Amino acid sequence: MQKNLTSPKDARELELFSSAASLSDMEIFIFPDLMYALVLANIMSPEIWKWREDPWFKGIEKKSAAYKTNRVKQYIMDHFVFNLDLETWGLTTKEKELERFKEFVDPAALAQSNALFGYGGDKYYYDVDIRRHFGLEKYDSDVIPYWKTETVEAMAAFRHKEGYACGAGECVSLSALYVAALFIVGRMPLDNIFMIATPLHSQNFIAEKDGLLTNNRRLVTKKMWYNGTELSAKARRSVEHERITIVSHISGIMHTFYKQATIDPERYAFFQKKFKEFLHADLTFEYFANFLYSRECYWDCFQYRHVRNGKECFIPLPCIFNTQHSSKNRFGNESRKALLEEIDSRCFSAAPYPGKILINQIEEYLETHSGLPFGQYAEYFNTHLAGCPCPNMENLFHELGRFLEIEPRLPAEKEKEYVPSAPLEIHPGQSREEICQYLRLKASERHPLALLSLYAWRDMEHTDWKPFIKAAVERNPVCRQGCQGLSVGQIQEILQNLPNESIYEGPRIAQPDEVWNFHRGDGIEKAFLFWNLFLERFPQAVSEWTVGPEVKVRFKTGPAGEAFLFEGVSGKGLKARFSL
Repeated sequence: MQKNLTSPKDARELELFSSAASLSDMEIFIFPDLMYALVLANIMSPEIWKWREDPWFKGIEKKSAAYKTNRVKQYIMDHFVFNLDLETWGLTTKEKELERFKEFVDPAALAQSNALFGYGGDKYYYDVDIRRHFGLEKYDSDVIPYWKTETVEAMAAFRHKEGYACGAGECVSLSALYVAALFIVGRMPLDNIFMIATPLHSQNFIAEKDGLLTNNRRLVTKKMWYNGTELSAKARRSVEHERITIVSHISGIMHTFYKQATIDPERYAFFQKKFKEFLHADLTFEYFANFLYSRECYWDCFQYRHVRNGKECFIPLPCIFNTQHSSKNRFGNESRKALLEEIDSRCFSAAPYPGKILINQIEEYLETHSGLPFGQYAEYFNTHLAGCPCPNMENLFHELGRFLEIEPRLPAEKEKEYVPSAPLEIHPGQSREEICQYLRLKASERHPLALLSLYAWRDMEHTDWKPFIKAAVERNPVCRQGCQGLSVGQIQEILQNLPNESIYEGPRIAQPDEVWNFHRGDGIEKAFLFWNLFLERFPQAVSEWTVGPEVKVRFKTGPAGEAFLFEGVSGKGLKARFSL
């Protein structure tokens, strides 16, 4: 196989470039540049550029960042579901992966940072152990999932998979999809979009105005962050309770593992400032009410004094918040009056409830003492809540402080050495063709991120095939599982009967498990799937490949073994001759 300007220089690059083809979560943790390589692969994809033609996005380029993000969010919600099952991309073992990555990371440190290799998560995050949560308890403790981050083509192709009515993807896939869509459809510059990953989750922070957070198929504004709903609580969990291991940006990355940081230091400082501002709010009564709404353990401690039909009455807080559960109105804002009209009349008492705090007094105090540093409210709350018979009341002020301000556990910046890489000059005014041409040029100059983006995009015209083949034979266990017990002839028959169409346009190739999962493939893709299965049966196998409009591969069980011929038709426009 002939080398070219983008070929791997050594074994390390071969491992890195092959990881861009398989894109597993563990590979992204070890090689964090892959996270943004996937974004660029999606930006090069014609798939998202087709979204511009959808009436849903008409005139979006003239709208605010919040409008654009909300519009993209709704489109993603309508077309993709969250998927993190074990069957889609199969299983591997800790032993196998630790052996593979031993030259890159310390196994002990890896176990402290990655859920697949021993990290247990915060006890609040899951009330059961990690393996049970992910459905791994039925396997040996050494078994871990081969979760793979999907390109937009693979995400969209889930509609061909049994049990799915539309596209699907896991959290990193959705994060990368958001960034590419906001750039392509929303015409938003990449400079203000930051990808943030914890050991258990991935999301994006958009540093526009008060900030926006994309969380799987959801969007969280700063106001939503503090609204006390169950949805917002789920969005907050990873930042509240997990260490941020990776911050990824068009300028580079900051990783908790590695001493060198390639992200532009000015952009990282900007991100820190905006993100911390997003995670901080002054104490107002609205936010205090939202905090209480999120903490049912305190509801019985409070009552609200209300004037109804000209008469004073009292309502226990559980009646108010239980009504709020199914209402569009909220106790803490201007819709309170409408909410109170929805409450069952049996909740109103003519006499105050003994032992319950009158929340009106707290509201009056906060309205007359707004904008103070949070610590200055301590004396009032400690005095006002003292003697209340409610359990755990001594924790309220502390929990309120954590609700209003989170200190993100970012990678330790002082320990890092900044080694900024040459910036990639990509802007929303460029066409897809211009961006593709630009990234190919930068890849030929061996720009690290541009190089990875071509491998993640599966550009078989401008990259070396060896990394793709390495991934194809080493990290595609699902097709092997599906063909257990089948003969070579039976496998050939199955592949010949699959639709001869690829999930990727042009000279780009699907990995074997993508062909198997989505039940379709071009002739060259079917040939690589067959080679994967043939090698499993005959580890000493050799092959001779002729790739063109017709694909012919001669397989032998060994140098002097039995021969088989695989033939197929390809529309990829690729031409190659090589031996494996």
